[in-house]
Amino acid sequence: MTSAELLAVAAINKGMYAQAFPSFGPERRGAPVVAFCRVDDKRILARAKVYEPDVVVVLDSGLLTIIDPVEGLKKDGILIINTKKSYEEIMNECRFSCRVGTINADQIAREELGRVIVNTTMLGAVVRATGLLGVEDLRGPLMERFGPKLGEKNMKALERAYGELVLKE
Repeated sequence: MTSAELLAVAAINKGMYAQAFPSFGPERRGAPVVAFCRVDDKRILARAKVYEPDVVVVLDSGLLTIIDPVEGLKKDGILIINTKKSYEEIMNECRFSCRVGTINADQIAREELGRVIVNTTMLGAVVRATGLLGVEDLRGPLMERFGPKLGEKNMKALERAYGELVLKE
């Protein structure tokens, strides 16, 4: 949810239209959460779940055996996975037909933040994969959300993910 909110705020700051919202079911605390973010250059009238996303971001690769992350993904969509596995290992195991990006966000977050909290780290991968915004477009929202010290750490994690994303054409 944090990633979706930060992405929406950054897009709005750039003069775009955006909305971010979670989808909670009756699950227990700690269960997988789905969050959505819409960004457009024109006013967004839809207020429902995103059924045909352009990008799907999986923060926990353990979910790949539980859900179908590409369900509804547009034909030219992108799947970004936080994983220790290489791009080749993921593709051999899952055989996705969409573009797939892999990033070890756990390691980056551990090294840069001191904790395995990957939401802002994964934003770097999203920015790189989509070209929707620039890395610096996230600086303001990160600083506002986390303050200068933690904001800079999150910014560094985001920048590393931007540079370390493996995304094949």
